[in-house]
Amino acid sequence: MLSRAALTGAARAATRSSSTTIKSVSPNSASALLLASASTTARAFTATTAASQQYDVVIVGGGPGGYVAAIKSAQLGLSTACVEMRGTLGGTCLNVGCIPSKALLQSSHHYHDAKEHFADHGIVMGGEVSMDVAKMQKGKAATVSGLTGGIEHLFKKHGVTYLKGKGSLTGPNGVSVELSDGRTESLDTKNIVLATGSEVTPLPPVPVDNAAGKIVDSTGALEIASIPQTMAVVGGGVIGLEMGSVWSRLGTDVTVIEFMDRLCPSMDAEVTKKFQTILKKQGFKFQLKTKVMESRLEDDGVVLKTEASKGGKEKEAKYDVVLVATGRRPYTDGLGLEALGIQTDRLGRIEVDEHFRTAVPSIYAIGDCIDGPMLAHKAEEEGIAAVETIAGYAGHVNYDAIPGVIYTYPEVASVGKTEEELKEAGVEYNVGTFPFQANSRARANGSSEGFVKILSEKETDRMLGSHIIGPNAGEMIAEAVLAIEYGASSEDIARTCHAHPTLSEAFKEAAMDAYDKPIHF
Repeated sequence: MLSRAALTGAARAATRSSSTTIKSVSPNSASALLLASASTTARAFTATTAASQQYDVVIVGGGPGGYVAAIKSAQLGLSTACVEMRGTLGGTCLNVGCIPSKALLQSSHHYHDAKEHFADHGIVMGGEVSMDVAKMQKGKAATVSGLTGGIEHLFKKHGVTYLKGKGSLTGPNGVSVELSDGRTESLDTKNIVLATGSEVTPLPPVPVDNAAGKIVDSTGALEIASIPQTMAVVGGGVIGLEMGSVWSRLGTDVTVIEFMDRLCPSMDAEVTKKFQTILKKQGFKFQLKTKVMESRLEDDGVVLKTEASKGGKEKEAKYDVVLVATGRRPYTDGLGLEALGIQTDRLGRIEVDEHFRTAVPSIYAIGDCIDGPMLAHKAEEEGIAAVETIAGYAGHVNYDAIPGVIYTYPEVASVGKTEEELKEAGVEYNVGTFPFQANSRARANGSSEGFVKILSEKETDRMLGSHIIGPNAGEMIAEAVLAIEYGASSEDIARTCHAHPTLSEAFKEAAMDAYDKPIHF
């Protein structure tokens, strides 16, 4: 039997032919692949550089999807290059998204705890608690730089070639890179993975100017240098509520303006209703079913003109800062998709098949630039699946097991189907819930708002979805993801021993409620 290294080598050789598609590599077929590799190599591509410059895979984009795909590709024995125009790896997530926002959320949470809750634990401090915003921002920047440098180290460790510049397609097997130093480099490759991510969707009535600092997007909200007295968040989704939470904890009066009739419309309605109630208690104000018609800059702030989503009387209000958080759109500018016949849908997403191939078989696409939730971990899974397919293995992503998390306090996390989706599909289901108020660890921690909700198929008890609002929900949801991935029933979870006292016992009790009855409620 051939070793995995031999199988990988066989798969790698086979990828050199654009006319050869291999869904898996078995020991029985490996020898045939090795024998066939010589003939397939000769017709794989038209080279314009020396053979040593030819790659098995070139990945355009160094965000979570791109850099993970690059590392996995190298681990599978494929010669790999990654092109990233930002100048640092990690994409939006690491540089101006997930990571810096979590750093600010953590800092602001510590501040709020010290100011509002330390006394509940007998901690007495003399004097007024204050926030040094500049130092908070410095800590955030240190976190980001450390992690981006870590990815470069991983590239060196695994032998991934890293090119700083903007990549564009020159053909089925070619990428041109406008390097950051002004030079241009052409890359020949057998396969290309597009992982170009997304950008903020502009809202014409409220034009963003991050440099001015009055109307900002999610990037600008990370760089606010002083605590504003008032802030309007246009868009009641994940980004707006997380960044609104940062500044609300520091003392800003935050108003969320949302076009729809509830927050986070794609999430479970029962959870979002509870979420809004908790945020109101924290000081958030909400204007739902409201649209922004116009913005006007003044010396001391921004005036927003709004009206009801369905039309009605206009209102005006002034804010120190306006955060536009109405979503993101795929970034594909300058890639050269049209010239190769690569199609995009009405939202600008690159169209791919179930193996992430575009209309050009040697070109793949993953992450935010294709259909699906714009999540870093979804992009990572797709990146791994795409390069496994290229290497001859069976790459696969289970989209029913992709979690989503809102990192407010309490956190909100979900995976699988919502009640609304199950009702629409006509699926009969059971519901199990358990409140953190009845969980001993949550009560001991002094953080017991929220609940765990589990949805299971009525006939089989197979878990279909889970939705959590409460402390550490983002960590707890992993158990639900694993259950859905392996097709577990709620009874399977309920009969699995959970350590006491832990927050995860609430998950066990919700599972008990789904198939029978909980013990502690």
